Amino acid sequence: MGEDTYELLEYLFGPGKRDEHTDPHLVTAWDPDVPCPGRQAERMDLGELADLLDAPVQALRGLRPAKHVWHVSVRNAPGDRVLSDAEWGQVAAAMVDAAGIALYGDEQACRWIAVRHAPDHIHIVATLARVDGRQPRLRGDILAMHAAARGFEARWGLTAMSPQDRTAVRRPSTGEVAKADRRGLVETARQSLQRTVRTAAALAGTDTDFLDRLRDAGLRVRERRDEARVLVGYAVALPGDRADGGSRPVWFSGGSLAYDLSLPRVRERYGPAVGPADWRSAEHLVREAAVVLGRSGRAEGAGDVAALGDLLVACAAHSPAAVRERLAAAADAFEQAGRAPGERSLEGRARAGWRASARALEWAPRTARGGGAAVVLTLLLALVEAVEAARLWHEAQQYRAQAKAAAEAGALLRQAAVAAGAPPARPAPARTARTSRVAGRGPAGPGAVTGVPPRTPPGRDRPGPGKSR
Repeated sequence: MGEDTYELLEYLFGPGKRDEHTDPHLVTAWDPDVPCPGRQAERMDLGELADLLDAPVQALRGLRPAKHVWHVSVRNAPGDRVLSDAEWGQVAAAMVDAAGIALYGDEQACRWIAVRHAPDHIHIVATLARVDGRQPRLRGDILAMHAAARGFEARWGLTAMSPQDRTAVRRPSTGEVAKADRRGLVETARQSLQRTVRTAAALAGTDTDFLDRLRDAGLRVRERRDEARVLVGYAVALPGDRADGGSRPVWFSGGSLAYDLSLPRVRERYGPAVGPADWRSAEHLVREAAVVLGRSGRAEGAGDVAALGDLLVACAAHSPAAVRERLAAAADAFEQAGRAPGERSLEGRARAGWRASARALEWAPRTARGGGAAVVLTLLLALVEAVEAARLWHEAQQYRAQAKAAAEAGALLRQAAVAAGAPPARPAPARTARTSRVAGRGPAGPGAVTGVPPRTPPGRDRPGPGKSR
């Protein structure tokens, strides 16, 4: 959401900041006869277009929305064919219909435009006031657009999106990023808290243990208890991070940091305490758990990959300095791979092994100081195997975003292994073999492409759903 229509149009029709804008122009609008400022500047300039879009907002008699500009980009996957302006126009119309901005045939709907300045995507801009003075209903607009995208994927042979992931980590807001920049910090308070809380959750065995670890890490902790004094929630704040002129700390509840950092999700991690151990025992547990994950089904594997994410966080916290930075980067990269879309349970057969490994790593600095470089290396190689098992599991479930995150984490772990003394991996020599087709063996042929057919209202040539990326 934004508050300055003209400023956004100036950017969309301008030269661009990160990527060069080529031939910025309208592909469609709420009124198909609206002149394009990029190609018909003598008939319409950016200021006039902004005034037309803002007119319903300016006509409101009551309170106007503080941020009245709705903006979304719709992008094709790399490798998809280039869509024509007419096809992108269908996409845009389907998106504003699905989002509730402008239903098909509603002449009193919000005003909107679709701008194209690159081959692979468009930008849709709307102002959040209907012509009749009412407010649009936008609850669930992003999810609705994702659902609408399935039709284009099937109808035009475009790359299918991964299942909608509603478990994504909460990203810093623009204000949080600006605040960190003003304070000269390399990351926002939210990002620092996410990392610290995730490390405590990965190692804790009880509520008291978890809260003590947060306080030992230097965080301010606020407990929420019910009438029976039972802990029902918590919030954390970074020392020195304050709001309202420095009068109060900025608190973040666990659930606002990430869905799996709420108190119920943290409690799912708890297990029996692990006795004294070192990286050698952890390495064996990791390898055994990786084999188990390779045999896991969909539900069990969801808990296993979550536990593997906690293990990587624990490794980063307790690893020797020579590899700590790369392990931390691998843990960050794997964060998305630790979440299976739609799955919340953290049960799994491999989970116990990885949880035991994470607790054992609290003894890691002692092992590393004892000259255990070889031990560190063998654990890193075991982690590479585990992350590869997670990647294959995600691919089997068609969780493409999570599989990609696991692949990135695996590459970073291999770099850490090289830094710890492993020889660089060499590509295996190509081999050829003559094979004959045997019934019942070999890969199955491609299946039929299916999809949701477009819906067309009576008496109207209605375009099908679009594709949002």
